[in-house]
Amino acid sequence: MIGQRIGYTRISTIHQNPQRQLDSVKVDRIFTDVASGKEIKRPQLEALINFVRSGDTVLIHSMDRLARNLNDLRRIVQMLTERGVRIEFIQENLSFTGKDSPLSNLMLAVIGAFAEFERSLLKERQREGIELAKQRGVYRGRKRTLSDTQVTELCQRVASGEKKVKVARDFSISRETLYQYIRRAGSSVV
Repeated sequence: MIGQRIGYTRISTIHQNPQRQLDSVKVDRIFTDVASGKEIKRPQLEALINFVRSGDTVLIHSMDRLARNLNDLRRIVQMLTERGVRIEFIQENLSFTGKDSPLSNLMLAVIGAFAEFERSLLKERQREGIELAKQRGVYRGRKRTLSDTQVTELCQRVASGEKKVKVARDFSISRETLYQYIRRAGSSVV
């Protein structure tokens, strides 16, 4: 019995297009996550893992779409192949079945390590670019989520004794962001 061809795509933001990842690949079903690769809990990846059966093939554009570090990549590949699921990485032109040769396992480790290394270099260059922009005075950071009026209301609610977690939830911000707004506002209620 030939199993299904299941696609998995992952994009980091809703502004990206997941269609390009498996554009010319025929799949019976596709699972798409909008999440950072470093996130361990990805709902569609978990749904895919629960959905696939022995004999199925999971098609993924590239290794970095599945995981951002070598440990997670190897864990996911091993978990699926132990269940009889074949995994194909289109860009790297690699397939894994669980009956792989030592050379295949070495390729997974080497290419996965290079992908992780490339990601760390990218983050380092990004940090350097931000630091240079700050030195030139052109980096302003992330755009503020709340208006001045909202910040005033936020500070008043916290000062009146309302639970910070509820205030943060009402403004759709994290507690850490709430604390940052309070600090910037110079409020003594922290």
